[in-house]
Amino acid sequence: MDIQHLLSDRTRDIKVSGIRRILELGTQLDDPINLSIGQPDFPVPDTIKQAAIDAIAQDRNGYTLTQGIPELRTRIEAHLAHDLGWSFGKADDPGVMLTSGTSGALLLAFLILMDPGDEIIIPDPYFVMYPQLAAICGGTAVRCDIYPDFRMTAELVAPLITERTKAVLFNSPGNPTGVVATRAECKDLLELCRAKGVLLISDEIYDAFTFSDGLSDTTANTPHGNVCPSPARIDAAAAEDVLVIRGFGKSYGITGWRMGYAAGPKALLAEMAKTQMYTFVCPPSIAQWGCLAAMDADISMHVAEYESRRDLVVRTLSPVASLPVPSGAFYAFVEIPKSLGCTGTEFCERAIERNLLTIPGGVFSDRDTHIRLSFATRRDKLEQGLGILTDMLTGK
Repeated sequence: MDIQHLLSDRTRDIKVSGIRRILELGTQLDDPINLSIGQPDFPVPDTIKQAAIDAIAQDRNGYTLTQGIPELRTRIEAHLAHDLGWSFGKADDPGVMLTSGTSGALLLAFLILMDPGDEIIIPDPYFVMYPQLAAICGGTAVRCDIYPDFRMTAELVAPLITERTKAVLFNSPGNPTGVVATRAECKDLLELCRAKGVLLISDEIYDAFTFSDGLSDTTANTPHGNVCPSPARIDAAAAEDVLVIRGFGKSYGITGWRMGYAAGPKALLAEMAKTQMYTFVCPPSIAQWGCLAAMDADISMHVAEYESRRDLVVRTLSPVASLPVPSGAFYAFVEIPKSLGCTGTEFCERAIERNLLTIPGGVFSDRDTHIRLSFATRRDKLEQGLGILTDMLTGK
């Protein structure tokens, strides 16, 4: 059978992630120094593990409501009321829905917003999923070039808005750059989207990992991590104009549990829930009960440790290469010096020869001038990797 003949154009338009290629090459190495993966390296708090175990033992293994269990949604609403200043209505009129990871929330949002030919504006560089989701829906991901300072400002976005624009996708703290937007940047972008009648989607998967220098509109930190600047915090009306997407996987080291949530315009959430009913059905039941315990877990010490690693990365690499100071997440986006005469992909391939795994910038961008490294790894491994990178960036 000719399977290729049967495939849809939609499938043909989807490209295999370049991250996967690097990881496959890494399987050929013996104990590589892995600075490639965006996977928290701290252990999952025991209270979270036990809550999931208890849920299994208590036979909470079946379907839940499509929007998720009320107990967890209520806790998230309380958290967002404190964090964003939003108010929420009755339990049967939810302003929050649980999703199968933040990826699930993004997919649902794209599906309900985009028809073939529609557009969504994304930053470049971007998280690898963004343009592929648009392709799945038959739409176009319009790149907003945010080089060299990696700030997605209203000034850059405005010329890209057309009559086919449905949404602007904003990511702060950013992947792959670690850049955190300021309150002023959030406010300007929100006002632009309001004026143009397009939805602002704020992907805040790394909200808990905002470092002390990224807190432009608050000095507060909580056991859930620092409070990141957000367009959803500008004013009370933002609840009707911004779709906030956050998750549990990165914050608590439970990426494999696939748990996220969305909050925002209730009419939008109703359509997302309807679509989830016929796709994911509901988020994993056991994971939902585990995430309820996560609402009481303290990760502040991990955030502090990651900020310390960030400082090490910047201190080591700044003298030999250009990189924005990552004020959040756990990535650094390092420019390859032009004097080396190579692309990000070629640089990463050379690094593999030295037992080091990083990700080419071309995976996240229409340019291939940078590499992304993750400092979510043991400090001794990070120091080894930074030593190799320093030698390579200086031509040794």
